[in-house]
Amino acid sequence: MSNFWYGSQSESDAVNLGALAVVFPLLERMNVAQIINQHLPADPRAEFSHGAVLSLLMAARLHQPTALSNVATWAADSAAEALWQIPAEKLNDDRLGRSLDAFFRQRHSILAHLALHVSQEFGIPLSELHYDPTHILFEGAYDNAEPREGVVAEDRVRSDDALKPAHITKGRGTDDAPDGALMIHAGLCTYVDEFGPLPLFGHTVDGNQNGHTAVAEQFALIRKHLRPTQLTMFSDRGTFSVGHLSRLTREGFQAVCSAPWQEFRPLFDEHRQTLNWKKASYLSLEQQRRRKNRSDLPQEHYELATLRHTLFDEESKQEIPCRVIFVFSTADQKVVRQQRQKQIDKIRKGLEQIQASVAAGRRSTEPQAVARRVEKLFGAKQAARYFAWEMTPLSKQEQAALPAPTRGCKRPQHRFTFQFHEAALRHDEADDGYSALVTTVPQNQISADALFTKFKQQNYSEHVNRQFKGPLAVRPVFLQSPHRVEALVFLMMMALTTYFLLQRLYRQSVPADAPQKERRTTAQTILRTFSRYVLLIHHTRLGREVQPTRLTTAQRALLQRLGFATPAQILSKKLPRPPT
Repeated sequence: MSNFWYGSQSESDAVNLGALAVVFPLLERMNVAQIINQHLPADPRAEFSHGAVLSLLMAARLHQPTALSNVATWAADSAAEALWQIPAEKLNDDRLGRSLDAFFRQRHSILAHLALHVSQEFGIPLSELHYDPTHILFEGAYDNAEPREGVVAEDRVRSDDALKPAHITKGRGTDDAPDGALMIHAGLCTYVDEFGPLPLFGHTVDGNQNGHTAVAEQFALIRKHLRPTQLTMFSDRGTFSVGHLSRLTREGFQAVCSAPWQEFRPLFDEHRQTLNWKKASYLSLEQQRRRKNRSDLPQEHYELATLRHTLFDEESKQEIPCRVIFVFSTADQKVVRQQRQKQIDKIRKGLEQIQASVAAGRRSTEPQAVARRVEKLFGAKQAARYFAWEMTPLSKQEQAALPAPTRGCKRPQHRFTFQFHEAALRHDEADDGYSALVTTVPQNQISADALFTKFKQQNYSEHVNRQFKGPLAVRPVFLQSPHRVEALVFLMMMALTTYFLLQRLYRQSVPADAPQKERRTTAQTILRTFSRYVLLIHHTRLGREVQPTRLTTAQRALLQRLGFATPAQILSKKLPRPPT
């Protein structure tokens, strides 16, 4: 007998509240709308505050990234219009655009205010920040984008409405960006501990700027808006310079930065024989698992050697006492050698093919054509430096001694030869797996081993950037105004803070003896748990009546862990009861 019965057609609609069940209460606890409104005075003629409109737009990106033109449809389909008390038809492009324009004028101040509130409300120290820039790509024409003055001026630090939007322009090519692609760079400052990363503050720079400019501007904005009393700034080699260390030192702050190996290789060679190496305690999660499970897979490790050193800043004429921490990685050594050998094999095979082609007298074997082929083969490969080649003219006697050319070929006039410099390879192999960190943190504050463990948390910053451009879909950006593009990027930084704060709150609530999988629960998993939570909308003569449905066991348990009210509790406070 069936457990299902056919009923009459209902006049009710079902909308998917989904992830808003956790996003909305978190945005309220973060005071997002109130913070925005403190910086953006209400227009007496406006029906809705900028804080309400922009916090809803943040929720839209967290719930289901969508173009601005589709926000109204999303608000109706998700019941966001009921939670924010803004009718969906009011969420048009003009209203969203006006709020983004207003937000642009106070973007740094609002972002900093939120960071300070989150720091106080959720117990997040701002004394250690990992900085990592990434690029955001654009398509189409941005003819109104133009270069801007930098953040740092002689007499002030430009921000908010005193700073133009970052210049959307051609930047340097990377693994995932072709050379000459339109871009800007966005740098994020992230706090990291055992609960994972939490991005808190950020900034944008022109698409043709480098990491030195980015980190200098970011530090200036941190000092102006966050005003930390203590700060240790972690960053990668693209941001390293003596000037960067000098700036932090002058303000009484500290730096930990990986450095270009070639800049510190002479120092390494000078002290190589006397360095005292110790195995680092840091192990990646994968390496920890291999040891715990007694896996047959390779057990990699790091070794550290510390050297006291002094750098000199030519601009400030300042000596900077520091420690150079030389790092040896068995895994990096293997990877570098495998990649190099792959390049060597590819170049050797290509040269052998050219050699055979020249010897056979095939087409495109005159010296100029061969030079172009070799240049294309070598490209930017580092292994090209191990090879030397030449085209030697053949004498008439040597040409006559050659066998008759085959069909389609001609009698060769040159001999192509190449050599492989084994000594150059062995010289480079001596540095495989080595790298350098430079820090101004004194030895009596933290050991090199503990500092290295903290630095390796920089990997989380890269993970944050991937989320920034992935699930939050900060690109593609369908806005033609550079001001609105910049405003949306800053709003997405706030959404990113929300995303990782949700993850942190859950992990903090998990017992220490819980399974590893539960202790590493991600925001994506949490949001997915609510991907199918619906509300019923009944159409009555008095308007639309919203009726919550029953939570699943997993959804209810998750809300209890987070300390959030249920959708029923939230809606009962937000919406009036129908008259009896």
